[in-house]
Amino acid sequence: LKLFKGFNGFLLTMKKKLLKSIFRKRRKNETFFKYLIWISHFWLGLLSSIVVFVVCFTGCLYAFKNQITEIYNRDKVFVEKVSNAKKFSADDVQNQFLKNHKKITALTVSNDEGRSVSVSYEENGVAQTTFFNQYTGEELGAVDTSLNVFFETVLDLHKNLLMGNVGRQILGAGVLIFVFLLFSGFVLWLPKRIRNLKQSLTVKWNARFQRLNYDLHNTLGFYTFLLLFFIAITGLYVTYPWVKNILIVSLGGESISSINAENKGADDAFAGLLSDMIQKQNEKKEEQKVKISLDEILKKADDILPYKAVTTIELPNKENPRFVVSKINNTHFLGMMLPDEVTFDKNGELKTKDLFLDKPLNEQFTALVKPLHTGEIMGLPSIILYFIVCLIGCSLPVTGIVIWWHRLQKQKV
Repeated sequence: LKLFKGFNGFLLTMKKKLLKSIFRKRRKNETFFKYLIWISHFWLGLLSSIVVFVVCFTGCLYAFKNQITEIYNRDKVFVEKVSNAKKFSADDVQNQFLKNHKKITALTVSNDEGRSVSVSYEENGVAQTTFFNQYTGEELGAVDTSLNVFFETVLDLHKNLLMGNVGRQILGAGVLIFVFLLFSGFVLWLPKRIRNLKQSLTVKWNARFQRLNYDLHNTLGFYTFLLLFFIAITGLYVTYPWVKNILIVSLGGESISSINAENKGADDAFAGLLSDMIQKQNEKKEEQKVKISLDEILKKADDILPYKAVTTIELPNKENPRFVVSKINNTHFLGMMLPDEVTFDKNGELKTKDLFLDKPLNEQFTALVKPLHTGEIMGLPSIILYFIVCLIGCSLPVTGIVIWWHRLQKQKV
């Protein structure tokens, strides 16, 4: 009986402490606005902590997927450069595959001479992808996909918590809360006086655990505030149509609803698109034979896009009767990887030129939203930066809960 009373008393004490820690009184000289921000930050932080942790943690795991896959398949992805050997051209690769009754559908050639050529082809109606050593003419085989199951599970966790559409909505709500937490955290971080700014910008590494934990939450949260906000917004872009609509309109585009509601038949852009579609249909009906080689197509593309880059050429097929050449231009600010694309008919005549820098701002953002979200926009350096930022984002709910737990332990009943 004494044991039961003692346990019951402990529960009552913890309940009172818990309520006091959640509904703290307004401090002296604390504005009502800042008090309300603190309460909202605390409650919503507890509510979304698991979602924020899972999203940031899975983001960290998924960040290096391509690099890990390449290292795991390094015997296929990377080749030894042979200085005196004649490199196989696109035509040479195509001819060799045709001898083996394999119809090439696409080629990807890196501007790094230490990487192999990726070849997509059809054999007996089955689509496959292999790697090709351009120095020796050896087929290196397809990549080992045994890691795919792990990364697909991580991606599902990141996108919907392994719960389908329900999880997608829960995750979206959690990320929306996280956006508010970033802004409310910034307000709480703001020092009352300029002389306290240095303290707010530094972590006191030799302090006691509670102070160190507070600094890690407060200071690191400030340094990663903008990038975490940007990552969250680009994630919400693909979750909520209204977020997508707001971003497109704010960047100079038209509202999705207004585009759907209006008749766009007289619009110049739509008319141009319709004309191009009709041309493609006519090209399909004509059943032209290809009268130009892959090397000539690549040469024409290089004349229009005169820079070295990863280049992909897609050959004409039943759906698209044109050659499509795309290049990733990283010669711009900070090495940002911007996609350009040109198309040619089977005679080698230029049909379309789609340059990233010629697009309006809203279309540029739409084209880059995925690499902007994943950190691939500037290659490995930005991926490493995103990894560090996501790791800090992953720590914020943990350090926040530790701060609250410490306050709970100090409560007097």
